[in-house]
Amino acid sequence: MFLFEKKSFRITAAGVEPDALELIETCNGAFRSFRIVNRGDKPCRIREAVVLSLPHTFPADTRIYGEGFNMLSQYWGTLEEIESTAYTDRDHYRLPVCKGFFTCYNLLHLFPSAGSPVLGGFSSCRRFTNEIRFNRERIEFAVDCEGTEIPAHGSLELEELYLSRTGGREEQLAEFAARLAANHPPLPYSEPVTGWCSWYCYGPEVTESDILRSAGLMKAKFPELRFIQIDDGYQAHMGDWLIPHPNFPSGVAPLCRRIAELGLESAIWVAPFIAEENSELFRKHPDWFVMDESGAPLRSDRCSFGGWRCAPWYMLDASVSAACDYLRTVFRTMRREWNCRYFKLDATVWGCLPFGVRHDRSLTRVEAFRRGMEALTEGAGAGSLILGCNAPMWPSLGTCSAMRVTGDISRTWKHFKALARECFSRNWQNGKLWINDPDCLVLENLSKTVVGPGGELVDVPQSSLSENEFSFHRAHILASGGMLLSSDIPEQVSAESAAVIRKLVSMYGRAAAFSDPGFRHGTIPHPEGTLHCYFNWNDSGRMYAFPPSGVWTDFWTGEAVCGDALTLPPRSARVILVRG
Repeated sequence: MFLFEKKSFRITAAGVEPDALELIETCNGAFRSFRIVNRGDKPCRIREAVVLSLPHTFPADTRIYGEGFNMLSQYWGTLEEIESTAYTDRDHYRLPVCKGFFTCYNLLHLFPSAGSPVLGGFSSCRRFTNEIRFNRERIEFAVDCEGTEIPAHGSLELEELYLSRTGGREEQLAEFAARLAANHPPLPYSEPVTGWCSWYCYGPEVTESDILRSAGLMKAKFPELRFIQIDDGYQAHMGDWLIPHPNFPSGVAPLCRRIAELGLESAIWVAPFIAEENSELFRKHPDWFVMDESGAPLRSDRCSFGGWRCAPWYMLDASVSAACDYLRTVFRTMRREWNCRYFKLDATVWGCLPFGVRHDRSLTRVEAFRRGMEALTEGAGAGSLILGCNAPMWPSLGTCSAMRVTGDISRTWKHFKALARECFSRNWQNGKLWINDPDCLVLENLSKTVVGPGGELVDVPQSSLSENEFSFHRAHILASGGMLLSSDIPEQVSAESAAVIRKLVSMYGRAAAFSDPGFRHGTIPHPEGTLHCYFNWNDSGRMYAFPPSGVWTDFWTGEAVCGDALTLPPRSARVILVRG
């Protein structure tokens, strides 16, 4: 292994002649493209290219935002003290890191106390994964080339890089998003995505009768919603997506037909790149999975997070043509026989993890992953909604029409607060890269009916959120501008909550713009003026000054709002419509 290092870049390669490699950089405004040229007489393999290595003088307290490789990973805080989501690339997914640096992926946004923000990000992800590494002295932009071969006198195109320190946060992100969309045109889907999801009501124990009963009640209580999302639990095993669980005795296709008779559409959850050991898929085709060094299927817990249930998993290798044929068949069946055209794809990051050995070693993991996504999209057919979840973010560009941008919701203030921050950090993606999915709307404290000690039925509370905390959550879903999926048990949804759902449907697709990285005040265009979304993230009250003019009314109730300032209780939000 040889290291070619210049002042601003370095290339790690094998089988190369001394001084044979050259990095050629082409600049077009804020965008930079890179090409490695092999001027030698022998082929060589490129392990990694650090295309830009820059010293910096940003103070330690400079605020940051960094993207994760996985959808569940995000980074905030400062250059000195980094904050993260619960599920990190480094600790949870065990992705390799560069010693002496903190690593994020694809985008790093810096907010110095003086001057404009600085955004550095990779604006393409066609073949390679991209890392951004930083410490107190340097920032490096690296491309993982995975040992890709360059023939003698040949060249290798790398991914495109965007660097900007002009304009504000929203302007930089808008320019960056436009370039990403140009390089990876989004998978089109133009209709509003609204509905109900089974997961946060029933989890994996969901039954056929749960789905049918909920669909009927949803149609009666909030007919504005369209889809019934049948989440994890309908399948016999992870990997056996066409074989129903015993809790679905009629099968999924007849269930979908009954949902259609109610005037609703079925949506289906699938984890296309994983299978459990007991699945028919794995037992019959172990050669379709990512291998360890001995040639045996690689268990997920030997290299990364093993999985949240029915684990450990094995990772489907989309470099295998037969595996892609299988994906086409599964999704074609779901579309043609089940009449589903909305597919929630979970755990897709397992199709792109940097572990194990793929059967076709000429493909990078991004290429293999994208091949699998193209196969299932082909099976799903034109006009389908492809929703990525627990996904590799940049490798998914152009393969999804929607993307989960937060972790899983839970009926706790901790989760309400965390998911709003995750969502707003990615608001700039909504409607530009894909439709953002902020995860589900929950408006009721959950209770479950159990049999008491005397044989009587007892409602047992499962959560105890306050009205203020619910006000924060519904404002978060509104400000996301993305998908709208209720996940309350329909029997427990009040008339007041149904009215909130109708208001949210009326504002579908309009994400709030935030001027500050703390997301305290966002604005949304409204047909009659502007919606001002005020968020109090704190455990104490907070005062906000109103806009200097106009007529102010509460968005949810229509009541007039008077005064020149707004005091928000702890853990709450207000949405004010300003006319004029």
